[in-house]
Amino acid sequence: MSIRSSRASWAWLNLALSLLLALSIGGCASMVDRDPVRINVVGMEPLPGVGMEIRFGLKLRVQNPNDDAIDFDGVALELELNGKPFATGVSDAQGSVPRYGEAVIVVPVTVSAISFVRQAMGMAAEGEPADSVPYVLSGKLGGGVFRGMRFRDEGKLSLPGSGVPGR
Repeated sequence: MSIRSSRASWAWLNLALSLLLALSIGGCASMVDRDPVRINVVGMEPLPGVGMEIRFGLKLRVQNPNDDAIDFDGVALELELNGKPFATGVSDAQGSVPRYGEAVIVVPVTVSAISFVRQAMGMAAEGEPADSVPYVLSGKLGGGVFRGMRFRDEGKLSLPGSGVPGR
């Protein structure tokens, strides 16, 4: 190999490394100014269960407050009631939430019999029926190595038939 071809090889290698560095810095910069997605529970629908489990489809409204669409590939979540683990769910749903837009995703969720009994016993031990139950929903929207997004939503679930009649 001549000195001239060796210098040309080093120049190409230097150029390739410089381009790779510039592209990776640009990729990181595009992730910096992204606001977190907003996810709210908007409904539940019953699903068939197996054995001693309860299943339902948890409807989530995903709001994107960003200037770019969010593509997702998979959803995983955990639901706590009264500060205790209650249900988990996963879905291989794929889609996109448009820029400054929203979408509804349905995630199948499973409640074990033990979790259900624990919640029922906890509510019975309190004596009076509660008008609402505090919940924490946490999870992630999948989207590749650096594109996954974690989320968290807290609030109170109103129990059907609770409250004073006529209100």
